[in-house]
Amino acid sequence: MARPQRHDVDPQRTGAIPVSASFKTFGQPAAPRPPGATYAALDLGTNNCRLLIARPAQHGFRVVDAFSRIVRLGEGLAASSRLADAAMDRAVEALKICRGKMANRGVTRARLVTTEACRAATNGLDFIRRVAAEAELALEVIDQRTEAALAVSGCAALADPAAESVIVFDIGGGSTEIVWLGGRSEARDPAARIREWASLPIGVVTVAERYGGIEVSRELFERMVEDCTQALAPFAKKAAGAKDARSFHLLGTSGTVTTVAGIHLDLPRYDRREVDGLWMHQRDILTVIDRLIEMDYAARAANACIGRERADLVLAGCAIFEAIRRAFPSERVRIADRGLREGILLRMMHEDRAWWRRK
Repeated sequence: MARPQRHDVDPQRTGAIPVSASFKTFGQPAAPRPPGATYAALDLGTNNCRLLIARPAQHGFRVVDAFSRIVRLGEGLAASSRLADAAMDRAVEALKICRGKMANRGVTRARLVTTEACRAATNGLDFIRRVAAEAELALEVIDQRTEAALAVSGCAALADPAAESVIVFDIGGGSTEIVWLGGRSEARDPAARIREWASLPIGVVTVAERYGGIEVSRELFERMVEDCTQALAPFAKKAAGAKDARSFHLLGTSGTVTTVAGIHLDLPRYDRREVDGLWMHQRDILTVIDRLIEMDYAARAANACIGRERADLVLAGCAIFEAIRRAFPSERVRIADRGLREGILLRMMHEDRAWWRRK
């Protein structure tokens, strides 16, 4: 079998992507940005807390620090409609670490967002206030449309330039954002090329809590896929024409697709440089999913690209991935280890004319 294709685009050489949005700093109003500004983007999702700190570089940015921790903020949310105390405790502790990193790196502008868990929870605003008081961070609850647009902006550079139509998807913990993106000839700005979009009420945490993620038989996996297919159906109908366009392909950004890619490559430990921009073929994806279904929980937990914290979630993510693949058949899928945070960084730098100033 031929070695999978690597990316032909430098992960940091992405263009400036205008996506209209406000920003949050450390609870203070924005000030004019001096040369050499340092930017931070934080994404507190249903499952993960992730931070990226970067400085502008030619055509993009250079990452100077990063942080990622599984906090499971949305654990039990589907059943109770509330964020659990233990989940909020975990998230606040992770956010305090992020606050320290931003202070140590001299961050001058930041946008700190939270998504589905805080949108859905009846005590979401109480949690936001707690974060402000204890972690001294001003979280912004972004809406679903903004989340989808920022995710697209962060990974659109990986779309095949010849593709006249791409389905971009981001499988999250509590929701899945999916976009029908037109070709580059339509507009330079990816946000302007969005033809249809949807935020589906399915994510790795919600699906795993509904069906269980410890013991997953092939029959149970198919039931998960069927459930996800029903949730996807309205969008699939609106975007039915996507797959008929020239050079159509899928572009996925999430822990699910990067995990599938890492397992496909048999990485001894996860390596973003090997995964970001990888082209995977249909047979390769099916092989990995079959392999995961055959694994027991202990084997999944022992896999270096999965780990114990995600061993009960990975097959739920694969069920969402499989539902998308069946709705939009494509021989190839491009894997992106980039998305919402990168979109936020690019937008802030574009607003500050960071690249113009460097010339």
